[in-house]
Amino acid sequence: MIHLILQTTLGERPFSPQFGSGLQTFFFKEMRPTLQGEIREAVKTALLNNEPRIKVLAVEVTFSDIQNGLVEVTINYMYNQTNTRHNYVYPFFIKEGTNLQR
Repeated sequence: MIHLILQTTLGERPFSPQFGSGLQTFFFKEMRPTLQGEIREAVKTALLNNEPRIKVLAVEVTFSDIQNGLVEVTINYMYNQTNTRHNYVYPFFIKEGTNLQR
């Protein structure tokens, strides 16, 4: 799911316009330290908004090969220890991942 979120352009999904990361907007930009910060924040925000099953601990952006434009993004994350309402695994999502009383 993380890969899918990072590969999706914002607005690409008609019924979920906020889904995705928008990393494609950084293509062909000059490789500067400000760009590293922009990419870092885009990744953090995208995962925070679209992947509730993990907690992002750190995002590191490095320019591995400036001549060829290679940017590496390292994401350190932790799975949530309990189920959430966003887990749609039938039939468990009906009973688990909620603190609502029935």
